[in-house]
Amino acid sequence: MAKLDRSSSSAPAVERHPHGLAFAIALLALLPTPAFAHASDRGHVLLLPTGYYLIGGAFAVAISFLVLALLPAASLDRFWRRRLPLFTLGDSARTAISLISFAGFAILVAAGLFGSRDPLSNPLPLVIWTLLWAGITLLQGVFGDLWSWLNPWIGPWRLASRLLGTGEGGPWRLPRWLGSWPAVILFLAFAWFELIDPAPDDPARLAFAAVLYWLITFLAMLVFGYRGWSRGGEFLIVFFSMVARFAPVERDEQGRLALCWPAAKLLAAEPLPPSGIAFLLLALSSVSFDGLSKTFFWLGLFGINPLEFPGRTAVIGSGTLGLVLTFALLTVVFLLAVWLGQRLAGGGPPLGQAAGLLVWSIVPIALAYHVAHYLTALLVDGQYAAAALSDPFALGWNLFGTADIQVEAGIVAGAESAWWLWNIQAGAIILGHVLAVLVAHGFAWRLHPQPGRAALSQFPLTLLMIAYTVFGLWLLATPTVG
Repeated sequence: MAKLDRSSSSAPAVERHPHGLAFAIALLALLPTPAFAHASDRGHVLLLPTGYYLIGGAFAVAISFLVLALLPAASLDRFWRRRLPLFTLGDSARTAISLISFAGFAILVAAGLFGSRDPLSNPLPLVIWTLLWAGITLLQGVFGDLWSWLNPWIGPWRLASRLLGTGEGGPWRLPRWLGSWPAVILFLAFAWFELIDPAPDDPARLAFAAVLYWLITFLAMLVFGYRGWSRGGEFLIVFFSMVARFAPVERDEQGRLALCWPAAKLLAAEPLPPSGIAFLLLALSSVSFDGLSKTFFWLGLFGINPLEFPGRTAVIGSGTLGLVLTFALLTVVFLLAVWLGQRLAGGGPPLGQAAGLLVWSIVPIALAYHVAHYLTALLVDGQYAAAALSDPFALGWNLFGTADIQVEAGIVAGAESAWWLWNIQAGAIILGHVLAVLVAHGFAWRLHPQPGRAALSQFPLTLLMIAYTVFGLWLLATPTVG
């Protein structure tokens, strides 16, 4: 998704609620704000050699046909079902950890309002955009649903619901037809604020957005219950829980932990409703557009000289259009691939059920793009975050002994570093697509028990994934605005 590198601002953002959120974003966009530039990951031009995306596409093709031709359904099913039991992790500490997280959130907001206005010295933008949006997402994909423990709502909600006597479920229930559409709207607003808003890194502006979103979410949880709102309304919980299904760590309802293969939990998922399909496709398309929007190719379409980039305020219209069109295009192409697959297979379950299952194969791709997109931000801005957290109010403190660390931006520069970064980024994208193909084939056998029909049903979707592999590697290979 976003990177801390815009000429008029920089990385990701925070959101609010379907109606109040849209109004708040519009209000924020009208407020006069200074321009903030991040000198982090894209301060260094890291271009993937062109041959990488050609080789990556060919490799994805070979793996796809290997899966189609050689791997029987029974063998793959046994492979995905393997588990290694670990130990039991109780739920007793969840409230305390969440309250600590809330206290940290309150301190960060105070730092955003009263600390340094430099987004590389203020801990709020660095924590939200680097440690939360980039870092926690990667941890979710490795260790499972950590956010269900770390989020700053469940602890305060449990205390407030007991004091108010609202109970676990809340006085109202969300209509079933609403599904995850509130989360989709909020995620779209988040992506807009992250990618299009003129100054999402302005600490005071970000603090206002974060507090507004926290309050709206907290009130919604009191009204609809924590579980009710978190399943369909709070986009961070929805997103992180989907990513956690990729993790090789599994925790059942009794708290028992076990190790499994990466992406194995995806194959146990039930079909997503239309709102869930839209949410996952939006997660991938917004990351893709973030990379596309900085390319010389995209800017050239609107007559902008990338070597004289005028700033984010000049591309609000084209950016908004591109964000929506990228989401719409991916949705149409994905549904078309699923529909064509059903036709080739000679029928099968309804399109909605097939798409609701197969869309889970998007998770490895979205996580792979996240790794490739945020790797340099984590390496560089993570150092800035460590320094800022030691002195959150710019008062000369050194709480953790890291306030005076020497930030090594050169960790992502130089021929040797670039070689490692190229290979990690390219490898993540290729591996993500290969795992997506394996997951999609697992669902195909679930939808079409006959091997021949299952293979035919996956041909259009496999072609789409191969094309997306080439596209993702091209984004790493093409020049971008710094």
